[in-house]
Formats: sequence, C-alpha cells, structure tokens
Amino acid sequence: MHSDGTISIVVNGEHKRVRDGVTIAELAHELGLAPEKVAVERNLAVVPRSTLANVKLEDGDELEIVHFVGGGDHARAVDNDSWTVAGRTFRSRLIVGTGKYKDFAQNAAAVEASGAEIVTVAVRRVNIADRNAPMLTDHIDPKRITYLPNTAGCFDADSAIRTLRLAREAGGWTLVKLEVLGEAKTLYPDMVETLRATEILAKEGFEPMVYCADDPIAAKRLEDAGAVAIMPLGAPIGSGLGLQNQVMIRLIVEGATVPVIVDAGVGTASDATVAMELGCDGVLMNTAIAEAKDPLLMASAMRAAVEAGRLAYRAGRMGKRRYADPSSPLAGLI
Repeated sequence: MHSDGTISIVVNGEHKRVRDGVTIAELAHELGLAPEKVAVERNLAVVPRSTLANVKLEDGDELEIVHFVGGGDHARAVDNDSWTVAGRTFRSRLIVGTGKYKDFAQNAAAVEASGAEIVTVAVRRVNIADRNAPMLTDHIDPKRITYLPNTAGCFDADSAIRTLRLAREAGGWTLVKLEVLGEAKTLYPDMVETLRATEILAKEGFEPMVYCADDPIAAKRLEDAGAVAIMPLGAPIGSGLGLQNQVMIRLIVEGATVPVIVDAGVGTASDATVAMELGCDGVLMNTAIAEAKDPLLMASAMRAAVEAGRLAYRAGRMGKRRYADPSSPLAGLI
C-alpha cells in the first residue's frame, strides 16, 4: 500500500491506483459500469457476480472486466440521418395521410407500422349532432405525432388560406401543408393560386409545405415565396401510377435548398424507393397504404422502402453500362 492510502492494481491491462479497501463492485461503479452487467476475472480466477460487493481488492491484483458486445468490427456506425423542415427535425422520411381507412383504430395502427412522425390531417366542421363521435386525436396523439393540417379539397387560394387560419386557431399549428387544386377530375395543382396562397401564408407567419406540379421553375418560385418544403406530385392524387416524370423530380431536387417530398401517385413500395433514390428528402402517401388489401403490412413495406431508397441514394449507385462487365477477373482463367 502506498503512503497516500492507495494500492496499485491492473485493470484490463492498464495500471491504476485505487483506495485501499475498495470492493470490485465499488470499482465498477467508479468506472461507470453496472456490476450486474459485467463479468470479472481476478488474478486469472472468475469472481462470482454475487460476491462482487464483498471482494476487496489487494495491492498487485490484476482484473479483467468484460461484457457482451456485437460480434465483428467492420460494421459501419449508424449515423444520424435525420432531416429538418422549418427548424423541426425528424428521423422518419415517410409522411402518411389519415383518410380512407375503415376507422381511426386502423389508421393509428398503420401510422405505428409505418414509423411515420408526421401525419396530414384535414380540417373539417365539428359534428354538432354527435358531440361524442370519435375523433382522430383520440387515436393518434398530437403530442407524439406531428399533425400537418392540409387544405385538401380547396380549389382557390382564399379557401385554402381561410382553412389554415382556422387550423392555427384550433391547434396553434404554423407548419402546414398547402394544396390548391385546379379542378376535380385531375386534382392537379393550380400553380397560380398556389403561389398566391404561399406568399400570403408566409407573410402571416405560416410555414407552408407546398403541393405542386413537377415543374422545377414553379418549385423555385414557391421556395422564393416562402415555402419551407416543395412537394411535387409523382402522379395524380390517388392514382397509384408511381413517379411519371423522374427527370423533373430530379431537377427539382437539384435546384432546391429546402426539403423536397414526393406527394401523390405512389402505389407500391418500389415507387417510394425510386423517389428516395432520386434524392428526395421524403415521401408522402395515403391511398397506397389505406387502400392496400392489408394496410398494416403495406405500411411496414413503405417504411422499409423509404429507408432502403435513402440508403441507396447515400451509397451512390453504380454507373449504367451498355454492355456486360464480368464481376470475376478473367486473368488466370483455366
């Protein structure tokens, strides 16, 4: 023992000085370890975990302290691949709608299966005739899942603005989804009215995520007008046709300084993957999940598809070639 009341020991190959009389359990706590989660060898003999609090260390002791870790040392660490819109950060890149489900319970289960952190919600009149009618908030907690009020069904800027003003009053929401439709057959966006609404809402303190045509010029104008996210359609709303114009979507991605989220037209998991492989920040869908034969299974598939597409985009795909290129070297061929 040293004159200062300490002793010398070796822990996992490193020399340490500790106070005389310390137990192995006390040493583990001082090292930031939980004694119940480690195994200890003292001078080549295993110390039973049940006795760690009773065994006092002596000068010259050599300890090996181990615990379980994942096998292998070549796995790449999972980094924080989050995305941010209007100062809010999310990990899930899948946004889902809340329409067309058979009931709120199925809707809530699909949201859970999708892993989505944002859901779009329509603003509708209260059912005065039945005050006890179930509400979406009874099944999807707005404190846990971000509600994104939208203007579905609005065919001019004024009605969209009015709707979102009411939404802000009802729940304090400023992050909103703006869509102004041109006509009922195609549900294609009216870009003139959409741009006008974006300008007014931005001046009033809203943070509009804007549904728009797959037009890079219009997308840039929306961004300049105050859109916090650009949401080009992949195909007509509810069509399930998949991304019909990948070139324009990619141009929008390349020109934007705000998140780009494909909104509308996704029909199956491969459509979502394509959107993410183009570099989009996320995908928004409703019908593809709600009208699937098994909505919960499709919600899980969409979650995996978005994640896979994002990983593929980050990895960088191989170049396309016109002719075959053997994977195995030809040198030394018998």
